[in-house]
Parts: sequence; C-alpha cells; structure tokens
Amino acid sequence: MPSGADVVVQQLLAQEVKWVSTLCGNGLNPFYDACRRAGVRVVDTHNEQAAAYIADAYARLTSRLAVCAVSSGIAHNNALTGLANAYFDSAPVLLITGASAGYGSNRGVFQEFDQVALAAPICKFSAAVGQVEELTALLREAISCALGGRPGPVHLTIPEDILKAEVPGMLRISKVAASRPARASSSEVASAARMIEESRRPILIVGTGAFRSGAQSALARFSDRYGVPFVVPIWDRGIVETPHPNFMGVVGAASGEPRLLEDADLVILAGAEVDYRCGFLAPPKVRPEASLIGVGCDADRLAKGKRANMSLAGDVAMILDQLSEASQAHPSGHADWIRLCRTRLTEFRRPWLGGPVHRKIRTGRDIVDAIRPLLSDDVLFLIDGGNIGQWVHMALADHYPGRWLTCGASAVVGWGLPGALGARLEYPDRPILLLSGDGAFGFTTTELESAVRQKLPFVTVVANDSAWGIVVCGQRDAWSGRTMASQTSEIRFDRVANALGAKGLRVRDTRDLAAAIRAGFKRRIPTVIDVPIRICSPQDSRRRRHSKTDS
Repeated sequence: MPSGADVVVQQLLAQEVKWVSTLCGNGLNPFYDACRRAGVRVVDTHNEQAAAYIADAYARLTSRLAVCAVSSGIAHNNALTGLANAYFDSAPVLLITGASAGYGSNRGVFQEFDQVALAAPICKFSAAVGQVEELTALLREAISCALGGRPGPVHLTIPEDILKAEVPGMLRISKVAASRPARASSSEVASAARMIEESRRPILIVGTGAFRSGAQSALARFSDRYGVPFVVPIWDRGIVETPHPNFMGVVGAASGEPRLLEDADLVILAGAEVDYRCGFLAPPKVRPEASLIGVGCDADRLAKGKRANMSLAGDVAMILDQLSEASQAHPSGHADWIRLCRTRLTEFRRPWLGGPVHRKIRTGRDIVDAIRPLLSDDVLFLIDGGNIGQWVHMALADHYPGRWLTCGASAVVGWGLPGALGARLEYPDRPILLLSGDGAFGFTTTELESAVRQKLPFVTVVANDSAWGIVVCGQRDAWSGRTMASQTSEIRFDRVANALGAKGLRVRDTRDLAAAIRAGFKRRIPTVIDVPIRICSPQDSRRRRHSKTDS
C-alpha cells in the first residue's frame, strides 16, 4: 500500500515535475525517500531562501509548476522569501513544508506554529494536511490553484506522520489540468477597437501576463495593425524578442523614461498592472481625461481600483489577436504620435548610447557594452541587482526578450545565483549568463558549492563597486555627497568562487571580459568573473552629459 509521500511524489510526476529544490530538515525524510524511489531529482541547497528562488525562477521562465520542500519553523519562514517573489510575478510554485508528527494538535510539538497562516497572504492556497485521507484532494486543489486563472504560489504543510501513513484504496493519480485560455466577447472587442481607432495618442503597457500567454507574435501584429507604441514596466517579463520600431523601452525605472504616458489619451494595459511603475495611471503621470482599456485573465484586478473604460477578460495573446482582426483603421493614423515617441526615446537614451568604447571597465555601462554582443538568441540572461539592473534597462532598451529574467515586480535582489540554478535545470545545454551586483551576489554565495557539486554550471559577472550602489547614489544626491550604511569593504568574489570549487577570475578590460564569458560558457563548473567598478548610476551619467552641454 502506498504511503502519503508516495502519493505526493506520484502527483508531482503526473504534473511532469522532474526535480524538487530543498534544504533538508525536520519531517522531510519520507518525502526524500519517495523521490529517490520514483526517480525525482532532489536539488539541495545551503539556504531555504535559495531553494525557493530556484523554484521561483524556473516557474517564471517556463510558466510550469515548480516545487520546493523545506523543513518546519524558521525554515518555512525563510522559504517564504522566494514565494513572495512568485506572488509578485504570478509564478506557479508549490511549497511543501515538513512538520513533526502531530502538527496541528496545539500540544507544542517540535517547531509547531501556524505555518499556514504565515504563508496565506502571499499564496493562492495555503493548508495543512491533518489526515492522510485528505492528502490527495488537498494536493490536487493546491496544484489547481497554482496553475489556474492568474497563476501563483501555493503552500501545503504535510506532517511526517501523514507522509509515512499508508493511503487506503487504489492509487489513482492523474494530471491536474490548468484552466483553458479564454477569448473576449466580440461585442467588447469591437467597442475596444473603436476606442483605439478614435484615439490620437494611444500607448500599450505590456507586462508579465502577456509573457505567460505567449503573446510575442500577437503583440507585434497588434502594434503594427494599429500603429500603437508599447512599453514594458521595469522588472516585468519582456516579449520583445527583436528590436521593434514601436517599442519605447521600459517605464518605471529609477533612471527615468521619456515623456510618453504623460501625453497619451488612451492607455491599454495588457497583462500589466497599475502600480508605481506607471505612476498609478494618475496625474501627473497620466492625464485625468485619458481612457483605460484593461486586457488580461483578470482585467478588473489589473487596474487595482483604477476604473477601466473597457475590460477585456481572458488570454492576452488571444485578445490582442481579436483586436487586430477587428481593426478597421490604418496604422498611419497614429504615425505622428509614433514619430514623436521615437524622437523622445532617442533623446532620452542619448547619454548612454554612442561615444567611445572604453577598453578599461569603469562603470556598469562598460560592462553592459562588453556583454551586448554576447547576448545571442540562445543565451539565457539573468539580471540581479539595483544599479547594474538600471544600466541594463537603459543601455539595452531596444528590445526585451523573454529569455531575459530579472527579479520581477518585487524588485528584490539576491535571487540571481539560485535563479541560474533553476534556469540550468530546465535548459541543460544553453549558455546562461548572470549579471549581478556585488551586494545581490553576496546573499547566496555559498550556493556556488551547490552548483559545483550538482553539476549545474553557468557564468556570473559580478559588477563589484563595494557598495549598495543604487542606495549610495540616492544618498549622495539627497545628502550632499554623504552616505550611510550603504558601502562595504572590498570582497574578492573571484577568490570566494575558487574556494567553493568554481572558477573565479578578476578582469578590468572589456575584451578580457568578453573572452572570459565565452570561455566560461564552455566550462562544466560555474564561472565567477569579478569586475571592479566605481559607483556610478545611469542618472549620474545623464547629469554629467547635461552639465557639459549646459557649459
């Protein structure tokens, strides 16, 4: 007769889950043993936070269910960091938390506290299994919630006695299917199409929901058909696989953006949300008379209290194609607006484009310039860090493909190293490049040993300014050059990498950096390239250029 642990693992196999990220501890041994017997790979880490980040990154890359398993008590608390990231980006992650036998009895068993309540605010579903008879139903409900509608993280606490208990009856496991994508009604589509055609300055904000629906081609068709410029909120998933003349870069970055939303008379929100990155779609960022169309699996929720003139609930890709088919307009109707947007984007990006190519690496921009030629279609590019992330979004803003992965809408730092492990688990043969700040990389540096031991190689470039660079720049501006609690001593991450069994090296030249990355792609162990730079943000670069122009 199968055990509770066997039921869990067989359901995961039915969902095509091939591995589980974890940190060992209380209550997990029966689950591990069932994984071993069933051939499910167990990827172990040094920190529960890292285990959850591995699952989160995989789920965000693939839109498929990812699973992490951690122990009880503080271990559960640690793992919620990764689940919070999944919550912000609607990633289907299942957290299985172990517990002592008798958990839920309130008798004070080892590490007993309300794990369900702690996880609930950031999970679509959170429950504890009290009896083995309810295990299958709760597990299937959790998976259904993770995958259905707007995806998101879920949690199950499964005590050790439940995992060990025999499950009565036949073991009948089937795959939990995700909900089918939906189309909007033809009348709603027709009304929205008229709004777009009658607008003079429409703009499309396309976000992570569009990535999940596979809307890359639908986006291009829509933008071409109506002649509508489009932007992506910073940290959302991109679907602009190649440079497109109507793509106007990211909005919401600390480094600013061209004046676009301010002059729009219609905002189309497709798989994106109303938040700080788009100025809450309120004055002064958006004119009070501007109209709003929401497109997504939960279009009303996307607006978060901002009343939409038209809500098209359903699959983003399908609805964009419906709108394209319904169009009676010619794209030249918005030609003047498109030209104005392009002019503003070009002028905004001017401080970071062109000019001499430096041999010696001085700032984050030099690093971005050096890696730009290496970001071919097969390279998975992960970006972790505040200041270096700003440089990427300013200097590489002509496209924003789905093979690039950032922290997501949470804007957290420190996820990148485990994220690279999650990417490698799905893509065993593709080059993986992680660009990280030194502060971000320090969160989970010991996971280099996990990567070495479990043969999960990737290349990391650490932009090392011995500071929390984005904070230092902000403090200097606010406090006349002073800083506080935002700078560190020098850490030689190349030497740390060598000590942990990876390949570490330090470079200061752009050509040496490119050569080191290419060599790292061929290694079977992680490569860490430490690049010392001075503290400098894109805003600093813009100010210096304007100062020279004014003088």
